[in-house]
Amino acid sequence: MRERDQVTSSLAGQLLLAHPAMHDPNFRRSVVLLSVHGDDGAMGVVLNRPLGKQLGDLNAEFAASTLAGVPVYQGGPVQTEQLILAAWQPEPLEASFKLYFGIDVDKAEALQGNEGVRLRAFLGYSGWTKGQLENELRHHTWVVTPVSPELLERREGQELWRAILGRLSPEWKLMADEPDDLGTN
Repeated sequence: MRERDQVTSSLAGQLLLAHPAMHDPNFRRSVVLLSVHGDDGAMGVVLNRPLGKQLGDLNAEFAASTLAGVPVYQGGPVQTEQLILAAWQPEPLEASFKLYFGIDVDKAEALQGNEGVRLRAFLGYSGWTKGQLENELRHHTWVVTPVSPELLERREGQELWRAILGRLSPEWKLMADEPDDLGTN
């Protein structure tokens, strides 16, 4: 996909990888799954910021439910008290996945029994107003890539960001493996 097409077509269902030079603490070395991208803006969640909590830790209602063990992540800097439930299910024959975003508790419980479904909870989300994400893409703030379901299963934190970015090309791998403090290089 040419860069120009990236900016003008919908990126919903794609990953945004923070450029290695990004220093904004909200997105440094982040992997954002875009759930919405259109004329009014974009929305997604950061996939690689685990909070070390499960839904059962948040309140008694979840502690008593089948969702008690669902991991909780920091979804982004917007509305950090809002809880968003999401699930995805790989479809190996199509080399893709089904994304269920912003689902209610009943839907999450129903999906939980399906083979291969991964549930996550996010506190907050990442959002862009109309034209904001497109402007950031023109300034190379983000690297856009399709979701690779097998990578999402095996990596956490900055390691997920490094693994996905490193698969794109040898140059990206070199930048992804660069230490924060270049004096330790």
